[in-house]
Amino acid sequence: MNNEPEINNSAAHTSAPSSAPAPVTVIGLGLMGQALAAAFLRAGHPTTVWNRTAAKAGQLVADGAHLATTVDDALRASPLTVICLTDYDAVRELLGAAEPALDGQTLVNLTSGSSAQAREAARWAGKRGARYLDGAIMAVPPVIGTADAVILHSGPAADFAAHEPALAALGTVTHLGEDHGLAALYDVAGLAMMWSVLNAWLQGTALLRTAGVDAATYAPFARQIAAGVAEWLPGYAGQIDAGAFPAEVSALETDARAMAHMVEESEAAGVDAELPKLIQAMAARAIAAGHGAEQYPVLIEEFSRPRAV
Repeated sequence: MNNEPEINNSAAHTSAPSSAPAPVTVIGLGLMGQALAAAFLRAGHPTTVWNRTAAKAGQLVADGAHLATTVDDALRASPLTVICLTDYDAVRELLGAAEPALDGQTLVNLTSGSSAQAREAARWAGKRGARYLDGAIMAVPPVIGTADAVILHSGPAADFAAHEPALAALGTVTHLGEDHGLAALYDVAGLAMMWSVLNAWLQGTALLRTAGVDAATYAPFARQIAAGVAEWLPGYAGQIDAGAFPAEVSALETDARAMAHMVEESEAAGVDAELPKLIQAMAARAIAAGHGAEQYPVLIEEFSRPRAV
């Protein structure tokens, strides 16, 4: 199985479908669900919506959506149903009450959850005759329907291809692979990147504030550093995939000395040193295991094993 993402940078405003826009149903009208339904409407798709609180559909109905009175009616209204609810338990509860309508339906579940929940939901849907794609939304509601909204999908490629023209109304659609859990895994991997970058920036900001430097002054410098580090990723990825970590730029034992300085500086400035100490501890374990002469990506071995609590 090839798990490389197949990126399709098509969006609703960049290409016209070869036939009339297909009917779509959206179940769940929180802020994100409303944005999804609105994007389908703007792209010309006949759109049916359902929400436990029907009042949330008011603007969408005014814009041309059809409000289904039951989940069963919502499912039967379209060959494609996009679901965006609070959690997978809510998805199972709603769909379980309308099982007969699932047969022959394609479900695209954009509810946030784990990879295990995604795989289980796919099995559950398949036993009831439904095709299933799991997904993750890497965007905020205001950008849905633009190329800046990245929507991840995982599951059978044929099912994705069959509904790609409709799904492209939501933004930049991406098929990751056949494994239904991939979208959820990419989602949490993205969150790990996001919070790690933000935490590193906050650590640096806290340090500089002790010298009277405000966050706005530091931010452009931090952005430049973050962009520079991002350029290292393809080369580091090559080392990880090859399982070889030659010190082409810097050895880990050299990096460890700078980590010690980061800890010392934080403590001397009266700034919380928990984050730099964590970074230092992971490097120390790798060095103790004999990897001090190798390059920083060798720490993948530390990240790849569970740590006893």
